[in-house]
Amino acid sequence: MEASTNPPQPAPGRAAVIEISGLSTRFGDHVVHSGLDLEIRGGEIFALIGGSGSGKSTLLREMILLQQPDAGSIRVLGVDLHELSDQDALALRQRWGVMFQHGGLFGSLTVSENVGLPLREHTSLDAKLIDEIAAWKLSVSGLQPEVGAQFPSELSGGMMKRASLARALALDPELLFLDEPTAGLDPESAGEVDQLVRKLRDLFGLTIVMITHDLDLLWQLADRVAVLADGKVQGTGSMSELAQMDNPAVRKFFDGPRGRAAHDQSLVEPEAGARGTETFGSPPSKPK
Repeated sequence: MEASTNPPQPAPGRAAVIEISGLSTRFGDHVVHSGLDLEIRGGEIFALIGGSGSGKSTLLREMILLQQPDAGSIRVLGVDLHELSDQDALALRQRWGVMFQHGGLFGSLTVSENVGLPLREHTSLDAKLIDEIAAWKLSVSGLQPEVGAQFPSELSGGMMKRASLARALALDPELLFLDEPTAGLDPESAGEVDQLVRKLRDLFGLTIVMITHDLDLLWQLADRVAVLADGKVQGTGSMSELAQMDNPAVRKFFDGPRGRAAHDQSLVEPEAGARGTETFGSPPSKPK
């Protein structure tokens, strides 16, 4: 299967995949979110940014059912997360994938076993087919077949990110959460992850939500970006749109030397759709 050279762009009228309204979160006397509102549309690559303590990671944890807010509502894929039954929560979790910042792979399992674990836990597929699907997901994530037999401790940082991404894709999710997908990577490896994420969005029609501090990634990859500060969303839009805002919480991502350098680099990068394509093998056929 070959990825299209023209990734689908989210239309303003496209249905919301995540809807957050009036969200409030506290840790003791510390207010993390205070009446936060946010909407993420289907098919877009959406980034959350903000300074340390702005509540990005907390918001991600709340969206993936690892933490409960104190007030407000979160709807993901049309499902209200408030007071879900265990069975409904399990079914919903199988509709999204998560790539954690530090990989989150089990050290005692091979890479292939890590990728196949969600399939073993949540499907009745036989072991041979699970291994074939795991191998294909590793290929889609840009890893060579022999990597499947390795253990996480044997992987480089970039390979760990890709293996974690392959596991996040194991159950063919509709929604993909990425926590700092390029953190700790050298510039070349980070650039490869940038391109891979865009190709996966195109290939699978995913909605992708990511937390990142990588300004190059924001300029090159994100369709829209939300800036968090003081418990609320201070601005939402493309990087070009945010660059025109006067809000001090937004300006700090553009006025420093790193912000200016990332913007200048974005002007000389090739168009996202012209970066080339990558051909992947066909997925294994699942029994009906």
